[in-house]
Amino acid sequence: MVKVTVDGIEVEVPPGSNVLQACEAAGKEVPRFCYHERLSVAGNCRMCLVEIEKAPPKPFASCAYPVADGMVVHTDTPMVVRARRGVMEFLLINHPLDCPICDQGGECDLQDQSVGYGGDASRYLEPKRAVKDKNLGPLVKTVMTRCIHCTRCIRFAAEIAGTAQLGATARGEDMEVGTYVEQALTSELSGNIIDICPVGALTSKPYAFVARPWELKKTDSVDVLDAVGAAIRVDARGPEVLRVLPRVNEDVNEEWLADKSRFAIDGLRRRRLDSCWIKRDGKLVRASWDEAFTAIAAKLNGIPGDSPRALPGDRIGAIAGDLADAESMLALKDLMAALGSQNLDCRQDGADTDVSRRDFYTFNTSIAGIEEADAILLVGTNPRTEAPLLNARIRKRWLAGGLAVASIGPVADLTYPATDLGAAPTALAGNDFIATLTAAKKPMLIVGQGALARPDGAAILAACWKLAAETGMLAADWHGFNVLHTAAARVGGLDLGFLPGPGAKGLAGMLGGGVDVLWLLGADEFDTAKIGANTFVIYQGHHGDRGAARADVILPGAAYTEKNGTYVNTEGRVQRGQLAVYPPGDARADWTILRAFSAVVGKTLPYDSIDALRARLEAVNPVFARVDILPRFGCTDPTGPAGDPAAVSATAFATTIANYYQTDAISRASLVMAECTATFAPQAHAAAAE
Repeated sequence: MVKVTVDGIEVEVPPGSNVLQACEAAGKEVPRFCYHERLSVAGNCRMCLVEIEKAPPKPFASCAYPVADGMVVHTDTPMVVRARRGVMEFLLINHPLDCPICDQGGECDLQDQSVGYGGDASRYLEPKRAVKDKNLGPLVKTVMTRCIHCTRCIRFAAEIAGTAQLGATARGEDMEVGTYVEQALTSELSGNIIDICPVGALTSKPYAFVARPWELKKTDSVDVLDAVGAAIRVDARGPEVLRVLPRVNEDVNEEWLADKSRFAIDGLRRRRLDSCWIKRDGKLVRASWDEAFTAIAAKLNGIPGDSPRALPGDRIGAIAGDLADAESMLALKDLMAALGSQNLDCRQDGADTDVSRRDFYTFNTSIAGIEEADAILLVGTNPRTEAPLLNARIRKRWLAGGLAVASIGPVADLTYPATDLGAAPTALAGNDFIATLTAAKKPMLIVGQGALARPDGAAILAACWKLAAETGMLAADWHGFNVLHTAAARVGGLDLGFLPGPGAKGLAGMLGGGVDVLWLLGADEFDTAKIGANTFVIYQGHHGDRGAARADVILPGAAYTEKNGTYVNTEGRVQRGQLAVYPPGDARADWTILRAFSAVVGKTLPYDSIDALRARLEAVNPVFARVDILPRFGCTDPTGPAGDPAAVSATAFATTIANYYQTDAISRASLVMAECTATFAPQAHAAAAE
């Protein structure tokens, strides 16, 4: 460690640290615009000036100056104050005075630092320069006259996102930041340049002129539009969610957020189910809760008469959707059990999953653990579209050096080089990358849902585990076998055992007339046309999507921003989302709907509060008691999952997500995501239009 004295405070920092980091360790605030702790050092804004003893008598840019043992730094001398004031005056020379109409107003670094470190007047009388705005696509709005050339956006695009589409052209007063050839940003992480821009040059296009930060109620929550479970903050005004921003969670998303999770929120206002509906004479008509419950109870209890006969449990089934919270899945499972049914499934894609051990279906290395790996094999997955934040971790590890990546599956631009081993799972049995995995100290394998949601899914899972065991991935201090899920509800559903019981029907068995009553809990991601024509369908959810279109009774539920819910991400990390706004109309939290209905059919569920329900969660599976805690563990039992590794077929893997921007009921209802689809995935847009 290196000892540095900052304003009389002695601190120790790691070798290679810069002076700015030493100042932060001493608790001293140093203004900055270009410096960002997750990006490379540019040193071009010159705002972070400090004075260093026994160095030339001039101010130094602290972000670009390395520490030395015994260094003495001063952050508030008269020379430093004058220098920072001069730098701020230069930065403001061409900056427009449009704070009243700038969307960055109220949360702008330039505003804050000009007040704290700038002067009170300008000596610049010449005309200000103007810069033409750039069209970066449907998500990021530009007002480039405000740009102070910090280059944060350029470095983020090149280093974190891996799409080097931004850059600077010309020099001096003619310098401009933009795309070299006008084009939309194609990264799934492009919205993060809005967060890191220290001025109002880059703002959210869908959020333009919508609200001021002091008008918003801020609620910490968790993202559910993929299985990563990023930490988010939901900003709402009144009954409406206006924006979603990332929160810092070093173990999951660092401080980034994927574009779909950030911008699809306008879908929360469109195509919403806000009242009950019942199908009468082939048409859905509005109904009250009592009428809806009575219709369902009549179907379950049989036709009233002298001796009404209740529907047998094996003729009732339930499917949980990809956005369902653990509380609602457990309530539905308990209701089905009370009705005598074990026909349950939370796998809308039909993935073959062995749940005899938790490490057979979780991301055991952990997302943060990716940074320790030195060889990665991807099997049937494209993490760039399935989990952009996890993909950014892999790229971060690749940039650090010493990482080899190979892929079995469709060829894709992953933002880092990956050796193509072929498109079929037969490549698992023998390929040139096996030697690399065996020689690696911490190798890891990531198998995706594109590999498991096939007829030979069980065989592929077993083959992947066998390969992991043979190449040293399964050690007492390292677990390199990982399953990457795409649905936020999947791991929670597997933890709860929301699966068919012995001899009961799964998803395929419940379709085609396999059951007489089918309860869909936000289940929209399967072909509802396969449901039997005479099957009575209850759809409980928040959007009028595929499941609602097939329903005989619709029960309006709450979206993830409108309820307190527990979710388990692909790592197996238990997290909780918080209610930010109330559901519209008659919509209610899903577990309360199920609890109310259970009383109508005389099968009252044994919990009246969410605390009691969460106690039941913990009783069913103790992992739900470990909220925001994910223990790291190795593999002590190399016994693999059920399945014959030799039974894999030669059929090539297919792409799991054809259109990143529309994967669930919320994003399909979003006009912003529809515009992104038209811009970035025109083939998917054309198919949807047909």
